[in-house]
Amino acid sequence: MNPTPLLKGLVLAVCLGAAGTTQAYDRITGHNFASRSEVIAQSGMVATSQPLATQVGLQVLKDGGNAIDAAIAANAVLGLVEPTGCGIGGDLFAIVWDNKSKQLYGLNASGRSPKSLTFDTLKAQGDMIPAYGPLPVSVPGAVDGWFELHNKFGKTPMKTLLQPAIDYAEKGFPVSELIAYYMQKSVDARGKYPGFKDVYMPNGAMPEKGDIFKNPALANTYRKIAKEGRDAFYKGDIAKEISRYMKENGGYLSYDDLASHHSEWVKPVSADYRGYTLWELPPNGQGIAAQQILNILEGYDIKGMGFDSPEYVHTFVEAKKLAFADRAKYYADPAFNTIPVQTLISQQYADERRKLIDPNKAAKRDHAGPVEGDTIYLTTADKDGNMVSLIQSNYRGMGSGMTPAKLGFVLQNRGEMFALKKGHMNQYEPGKRPFHTIIPAFVTKDGKPYMSYGVMGGATQPQMHAQILINMIDFGMNLQEAGDAPRILHSGSSQPTGEIMEDGGVVSLESGFSMETRRELMKKGHTLQDAVGPYGGYQAILKDLKTGVYYGASETRKDGHAAGY
Repeated sequence: MNPTPLLKGLVLAVCLGAAGTTQAYDRITGHNFASRSEVIAQSGMVATSQPLATQVGLQVLKDGGNAIDAAIAANAVLGLVEPTGCGIGGDLFAIVWDNKSKQLYGLNASGRSPKSLTFDTLKAQGDMIPAYGPLPVSVPGAVDGWFELHNKFGKTPMKTLLQPAIDYAEKGFPVSELIAYYMQKSVDARGKYPGFKDVYMPNGAMPEKGDIFKNPALANTYRKIAKEGRDAFYKGDIAKEISRYMKENGGYLSYDDLASHHSEWVKPVSADYRGYTLWELPPNGQGIAAQQILNILEGYDIKGMGFDSPEYVHTFVEAKKLAFADRAKYYADPAFNTIPVQTLISQQYADERRKLIDPNKAAKRDHAGPVEGDTIYLTTADKDGNMVSLIQSNYRGMGSGMTPAKLGFVLQNRGEMFALKKGHMNQYEPGKRPFHTIIPAFVTKDGKPYMSYGVMGGATQPQMHAQILINMIDFGMNLQEAGDAPRILHSGSSQPTGEIMEDGGVVSLESGFSMETRRELMKKGHTLQDAVGPYGGYQAILKDLKTGVYYGASETRKDGHAAGY
C-alpha cells in the first residue's frame, strides 16, 4: 500500500478536523485544528505509542505495581509490537520523579562502541559510518536500564513484568497499519543481513495490517532474562550468542564489550521558561538543545506574535539553528570530553546568541558559540505520585539489520552517529558512547512534579520539546492540543557528525499554517519543503498541582494511546 495518502490523511485530520474530534485553539487566535479530549484519571496513568503496551502498563498499576514497574512492562511489550522503533537491541534513557524523596533521577542506559573497532578501520570505509550492517552496532543498553530502574525503584518482580510480553510473543498480536507499513519499508535496507528475515519474515513476507505476528525467539529471550536477571543478557547465554553472531558476520561487538557494560545515573539539568522548569538529561543526548531554544525564545513576546505568524515561525527556526550549531560541536560523551553544559543552558549565553537573530532574514550558516572548555517514548504515573519519562530506540527504526535469529531482536545502529573527523568531540573512539538523539523530558512548577513528556523522531525531538511547552505556556493549549497542533520542523544546516552546511536548511510546516505565513517566510529567505514527516510521536502526563489528578495525552498521528484509572 502506498503510505503517503495514509500518513498525509492523518496529518490533515489533525489540522483540518474530523468526525469525533473537537476544534481547538480558535478561541486564542482564530486558527483551527482538530483535537480530542485529554484522558483524566485519579489513581494512575500510562501513555505509550501502542495500545497493547498501554494496557499492559495500566494493568501493572492496577495490580499494585508502581510507575517504574509499569514503564518496564510497557517497554518490553513495545519491543515486540513496535520493533520498528525499539527493542532490547537498543538503548534507553529515563527521568524518574521519586515522590518519596521528592527528587528527579536521570538514567543514561546507552551503550558504548566496540573496544576492538578502531577509528582507522571505520575511516577506511569512507567519510561516513555505514547506516546498516555490523559497523554501526554498539552495546545494547536497554536491558541493563530496566534492571537499574527496577533495582532502585521497582516493586513487582521482573518475572511478572515480562510475562505479558512473553505471552504476546508466543501467542501473537495483530499488527497495526502503521507498524506494518514501517516493517515492510525496512526490508530493502536490512533484509540481506543474517537472521533479519528469519525473525521478521518467517512466512516469506512482512506482516500486513491485522496479521497475527509471533516472535517465539524473543519470548525465549525474555523468559531467560526474567529467570536469570540482567547478567543473562550481558554475561550469560544471550551475550555469548550475540558475540558469536557478530564474529561470524564481520562484526566487532564482543562478549567482553557486553560483560563490561554499565549504565550511569546522572543528574538532570534544568532551565526555566516563563515560570516553568524544563529538565533534560545532559549529553551524550541532545536534550539541552530544547533548553537552549527556549532560553533564546524567552526574550521574545511569542504570545503576541501569534501561533500562525511568520514572526513566530521565523524566530523559532532561527533559535533552533543556533542551538543545533552548538549541538553539532559540543554534544558528545562527557567521559571523553569536558562539555560546557551549564554555560550552554545559561540565560547569559542565550542573551548573546539572541543578538545573532535577524528578524527579517534567515541565516544560511550558523557557527557554534565561543564557549570554553525512530524511537518509542512512554510515560507512566502511579497513585503514590511517582512519574517516569522513558525513551528507548534501535535508531533508524529497525536498527542495523543485524539480527541474531535465535534471540529474536535486531541490534541497534547508534554508532552511525559518531563523527569520522579527528578532533571533533563526537569523533569515533573505542569504548565511547555516541551522540544520542533520544531524550526524555520532565517539567516541574515551583519544585513540584508537573509534566512528564516526550516526542519521538531524531532531530525532531528537541524542536518539539520546545514547541509543546510554547503551545501550552504561550498559546494556552491543553495537554492534548499542544501535541495535536501543527508542527514546525527545521532540517539540515548542522549535523552531530561535524558537517555544517551553508544553505540554511529547510523548513517543513504541517498543514494548518496559512499560505500567508508561508509566503512571508520565503520572503525572509527560508526554503520551505512539503513533508509528511517525521514530525514525531507525542506522549505526556500532567499532574494537576491543586487536585493531584492526572491528565494524559497521546499522539494522533500514530498509534499512541493514553489511559488511566
